[in-house]
Amino acid sequence: MLKVEMKDIVEAYGRIRNYVQKTPLIYSPETSERTGSEVWFKMENLQPIGAYKLRGAMNNILGMSDEDLKCGGVAASAGNHSQAVAYAAKLKGVSAVVCVPESTPMNKRYGAIKHGARLVVYGPNYEDAENRAHEIEAEEGRKFVHAYESNETIAGQGTVAIESLLEKGDFDAILVPTGGGGLLCGVAIAAKAMNPDIKVYGLQTNTSAPWDKSFHERKLNNDCPFLPTCADGLEGAITWPNVELALTCVDDIFVVDEESTREGIKWMAQKHHYMIEGASATCLAALFEDHQELKGKKVLCIITGGNIDLDKFCEICEKDY
Repeated sequence: MLKVEMKDIVEAYGRIRNYVQKTPLIYSPETSERTGSEVWFKMENLQPIGAYKLRGAMNNILGMSDEDLKCGGVAASAGNHSQAVAYAAKLKGVSAVVCVPESTPMNKRYGAIKHGARLVVYGPNYEDAENRAHEIEAEEGRKFVHAYESNETIAGQGTVAIESLLEKGDFDAILVPTGGGGLLCGVAIAAKAMNPDIKVYGLQTNTSAPWDKSFHERKLNNDCPFLPTCADGLEGAITWPNVELALTCVDDIFVVDEESTREGIKWMAQKHHYMIEGASATCLAALFEDHQELKGKKVLCIITGGNIDLDKFCEICEKDY
């Protein structure tokens, strides 16, 4: 069972703050005018690896014992976590192995290799890559660094909320792209501790939305379509521990349309000149789709990453929405 409290997130922030970028909060007048909300972006795409995942990975690596540091780490990821573990391990002089599925975009693979990790491409989906990572954990005695289902990872990801709310504490709602749920839980725990009135909403696309049934039925339910999506960082089956934790601190899950998400990618490029991932663009999709919970509210969007495949980005931006 996962157990993360505000004190864990505060401790994580103190531990990692000299190793991660303090990313800016950006107000979007164009998005605010279009949606009728006051919209702000937390630009985690500006982290050194291009994604928020560095926070959780750094907290894991910095918390390793001397024995763990000597043996090194191993991780499984659909992309950004692999880069984060590779980068964090390199900073501390630790060896790292990262296992990714065959669907992982090439730019995310290269990112892990660039930062010195041994890359293992294994299986068609995340579950296969994770199983291989656990085999390497057993074979080589490495420490497994989970992408979302660990107290250390969740606490590290929650520092996004601390950093945001220390700068502006009067948000009404926070939109959180949600894959495994580590970021969602960390942000919700920290945000509620700092301002209990803040609403925290998790986001998935209608092409891969196991959180919708699992959260609302209050039990794990991965019985849903898993279709190709531009939000590749959010796709795939989920596990119960993060859902169980989310039920204690998250207000709701919004499922957004794939087309609205693609429009969000193009909108961010046109209006703010940033390339963002489909996962990040689910925040814009939720605003475009007129969720009444967001109307007239001051909304913080977590722009989780910018590591979108260039060909995919160009294909999306060529279309009209």
